[in-house]
Amino acid sequence: MEHSDNPSSPNPIKVSVVIPALNEADSIRGLLENLLNQTFKPQEIVITDGGSTDATIEIVEEFIASGAPVKLIRETRSMPGRARNVAAKAAACEWLAFTDGGITLAPDWLEALTTRLRETSADVIYGTYDPIVNSFFTECAAIAYVPPPFSSDDGPVRPRSIVSALMRRRAWETVGGFPEDLRSAEDLLFMNRVEAAGFRVARTSRARAFWQIQPDLRRTFRRFTEYSRNNIRAGLFAQWQRTIFIYYLLIAASIAVVFWLGVRGLIVPLFVWVALLIARAVKTLYRNRNYYPTSITRYVARLVYIAPIIATLDVAAFTGSLNWLWRDRLRLLGSK
Repeated sequence: MEHSDNPSSPNPIKVSVVIPALNEADSIRGLLENLLNQTFKPQEIVITDGGSTDATIEIVEEFIASGAPVKLIRETRSMPGRARNVAAKAAACEWLAFTDGGITLAPDWLEALTTRLRETSADVIYGTYDPIVNSFFTECAAIAYVPPPFSSDDGPVRPRSIVSALMRRRAWETVGGFPEDLRSAEDLLFMNRVEAAGFRVARTSRARAFWQIQPDLRRTFRRFTEYSRNNIRAGLFAQWQRTIFIYYLLIAASIAVVFWLGVRGLIVPLFVWVALLIARAVKTLYRNRNYYPTSITRYVARLVYIAPIIATLDVAAFTGSLNWLWRDRLRLLGSK
């Protein structure tokens, strides 16, 4: 395929933006305005609604009625992977850009992706993303569980994400699209398969997407419980839960001191648990020291917040694992 440095030339790069949506009434208008006002405009925006019960569909239809290059496909019920596959299949362009509902994009997001494509002639371009930090809680949550940027040949980027990606349609087709039966982690499996298939991948720090963090512990717990269950369903237990289980096996082993110290010995596992939480919180603070610099006083305040957030993520990991055991593993065994 010939690439042109000028989008208005006879052979410009034409891009279809693919978006899965489910109950995104609070964010879909902003995302569509974001995309329609990009410095490099997409040829079309294809949205698959997975069965929204709010005003998502009505808002999208407003844009269609106004003549915007938006295509809406309605599914009664679909997971994110199926929603992306349905939209990608209906897309008209060779190049597919992926993002999600609830995301805010930099004005030059698509221009940055296509520019990097011209620079490298890669098959897949991943941008980067940043958490939206608008409170002290979200600041601490970002430090606790959002991976910090690392150096690439095009500036600092976070680990690859489907919320900021551009790829050849052939890459999506070759790996059979996204897994369709997962609520989360389907994007990780898809990206792993694309790289395993040998497609050339490049990164750019210039294509930035902004991600809304859960605003409190309750919503964080609910979200990560769902992530935990689907992480195991996706076969990725070793990448998250295994380490947490090892931590708690160490804590459980410390209960043995009760045989020597009696009930007073229960203070030992409690001490070990708190010590591990603090150590993990300090580690996340150190890992993010360059990205979130601040005063010693604020570091201490962050530590007080981050330890409970990590504990909440641990409980969510165990709860999601139990959900998987009950809702997936035991049900599967019972059906045999």
